[in-house]
Amino acid sequence: MTEIRLSSLVLFRTQLFLELLISPAILSFRISSGLAALRKVYGNRPQYHPSRSPFLPGAIFGLLVLWQYYQIQTMKGRILAIDIFDRSGIRMYLYAMADDLQACEVCRSAHGMVFPPSEVMKRQFSPIKGICKTPARCIGFLVGLYGAWPEADRIVTRLRLSHKREPIRLSQDELGEMVLGPWERSISANTDRLGIYVLEAVLGDRSNPSIAMDKYLHTLEHAKQIRHMPLIVPTYFRLVELLTTQERTIEALRLIEQFEKRYTEGKSGPYAPTEKQFALMKIKKSHLKNTARTIAPAAAA
Repeated sequence: MTEIRLSSLVLFRTQLFLELLISPAILSFRISSGLAALRKVYGNRPQYHPSRSPFLPGAIFGLLVLWQYYQIQTMKGRILAIDIFDRSGIRMYLYAMADDLQACEVCRSAHGMVFPPSEVMKRQFSPIKGICKTPARCIGFLVGLYGAWPEADRIVTRLRLSHKREPIRLSQDELGEMVLGPWERSISANTDRLGIYVLEAVLGDRSNPSIAMDKYLHTLEHAKQIRHMPLIVPTYFRLVELLTTQERTIEALRLIEQFEKRYTEGKSGPYAPTEKQFALMKIKKSHLKNTARTIAPAAAA
């Protein structure tokens, strides 16, 4: 299949497989050479030869069968091959803005931007170029992905080929195509699952708010790793906004209380809310409490 690319590892193992078929002595020579090098370092030890182990031929045969099965499954498209030499957990960062008509143009213009990890790691990095005009309405998510499925891998390739590794922009169609790609069948499924859930929620929270809120709640519950920390604060803000829009005032207030327990005001950190975000959440809480007081007498009547 054209979507599947063979990695350097595939070529190496194919060569090794042919070597094993042509001459099993090659493997024995490699092991013996390695043991000889170890003896130089650690001194003479009882010599070992592969032929003395009754398990070695069976082990080699089992690995070859497993590798051939992997090759067949890859060629059939049931699993996707990746380059194992990409050892970092994140190969790109994608910025997505919640679909809010009242969001400012500065923030909306950053939607769909893709950044290399080297750019994000800079101390003064910001996905938006300018000053946000409406911070209460502008909720953005910086999602780190490995991206081992074809649609995401093409974006990673574009990013690497861009001039001086500069950020690239995805159209809404390209973003949707990536999110809807076969990420669950890719080898990075577990790594990217939470990031994809957030992107699915962001892209659909106006058309399907109930499904989006479930994904946001899932994010808050399962965000445990460092890669997930930047998603937590914007998830709280967006979820409170959606619950408020759905007139689920009590649930929104409970979520704000959870936010306050999770983050202590004045405590700084790379992923902690800013002073401005704490102030915004206090304003939201005050408005929701006033709404709750208004609803209570009406319900009693």
